[in-house]
Amino acid sequence: MDVTLLEATPNPEEVICRAARNDYMEPFNPEMSFEETMASVEGDTLREKKETLIGHLLQHGHFGPFEHPQATFGVKGCSRTCMAQITRHRHVSFDVRSMRYVSFDDVDPESVADGELVVTPPSVTDPDWVGRNNEDGPVDQETVERRESVFADAVQHSVEAYQDLLDLGMPPEDARFVLPLGTEVNIVLSMNVRMLMHVADMRAAADAQWEVRRMTEDILDLASEWAPISFDHYEDHMRNRKNRLAP
Repeated sequence: MDVTLLEATPNPEEVICRAARNDYMEPFNPEMSFEETMASVEGDTLREKKETLIGHLLQHGHFGPFEHPQATFGVKGCSRTCMAQITRHRHVSFDVRSMRYVSFDDVDPESVADGELVVTPPSVTDPDWVGRNNEDGPVDQETVERRESVFADAVQHSVEAYQDLLDLGMPPEDARFVLPLGTEVNIVLSMNVRMLMHVADMRAAADAQWEVRRMTEDILDLASEWAPISFDHYEDHMRNRKNRLAP
């Protein structure tokens, strides 16, 4: 999987601060300089003032200003299982590569057994991997080899069946029914800062499924570069607390 920041609101934390200060100022905020906007906020520098205000907003549950800045991310090569989890968040906007109009008729089924097109869970190859609701602990190497064989055969055969159905005249939208839930898709998703924190509460948690957790962690890494004060505060004071960030 590869996650990329495609586009984002410039100066997101200036937008957050302007929106928050607008609530308590008589002058029309957009007509003021940012320095004037932040004049009465505690701090010697603009960054310190932003840290003060943003920290105060998050600590007191004033999340509205965080809905204004928005970021768009591209996700390459996640499974449809992962897609089904992330698309449950109704305040995130999505576009997903279609399996009705994009067919995989030129994919070599033998390469699928080697890892192309289908995401391979770590529990297939890692003898020490223990997932949620796992009734067994670590396994021996013989079991891992058997898992690898069963998984590779299953995904290869499913792609072979899919391509056979295409050859028999079935449309891709119907032939895709035989493809596994691990089939890779590409996603473009957009969300605001508030929603991103909520998604992180749910999907970067220790009990989240490994793939959606990895996606969310990668998104958080990019977000921390885009809006560092907000996500530093989230990381230090709010993460893993199931915050009430959802609208």
